[in-house]
Amino acid sequence: MRKDKYACDLATCALCKECLPEWLPAVAAQKQNIRIKKGELIFREGEPVEGIWFLHKGLVKVHKHWDEEKELILRFAKDGQILGHRGLGGELTYPVSATAIDDTILCYFPLDFFLQSLKVNSQYLYNLLLFFADELKQSEKRMRNLAHMPVKGRMASALLRWELQFGKDESGCVNLPISRQDFAAYVGTSYETLFRLLNELADEQQIKINGKGIQLLNHASLSILAKN
Repeated sequence: MRKDKYACDLATCALCKECLPEWLPAVAAQKQNIRIKKGELIFREGEPVEGIWFLHKGLVKVHKHWDEEKELILRFAKDGQILGHRGLGGELTYPVSATAIDDTILCYFPLDFFLQSLKVNSQYLYNLLLFFADELKQSEKRMRNLAHMPVKGRMASALLRWELQFGKDESGCVNLPISRQDFAAYVGTSYETLFRLLNELADEQQIKINGKGIQLLNHASLSILAKN
């Protein structure tokens, strides 16, 4: 992790896009651009919250300990999205960790400045509230799915959501270049089980495996799996 002289465009992250125009000079003065290498930890579960991060360019996984040896990936963050906000509240510690899964450029703001930005920029505060509500709803849904939905259904649900969130690449695959280990950690299963069920879905012609990429072929069938 190192500071970078790279100057972001002040138009990518949610704070820049949604704050008052007259607040942008303060944002430009306070932000720090940080360059993160693939596999590098941004912040660790249990550390004190000293600032808030926005993903300018790259890909980040947000994860937490599942047990002593496993992790559960809660979400993947893309360009413009906020990181570290789960640590806001009474106890200012990160309840999750964040790790770059691609070379990444981040914008970092000291906590005091970020909180002041919320007081000044009501539109951004309102949109952040909606983001929190949606994230809470998705987290509750995922916890329910982990408890009651078969692994195959959780895989189908994840693939459909990722295609909607990240789109498709040039080959038609879901545009989320993650490892099979990270896929397994997201749906709460082992690598071996994930590998077997991916091959089953491919044999059923619901997906097509193209190297590390996955193309969705039968959205209707996958949706049924995700709902059941």
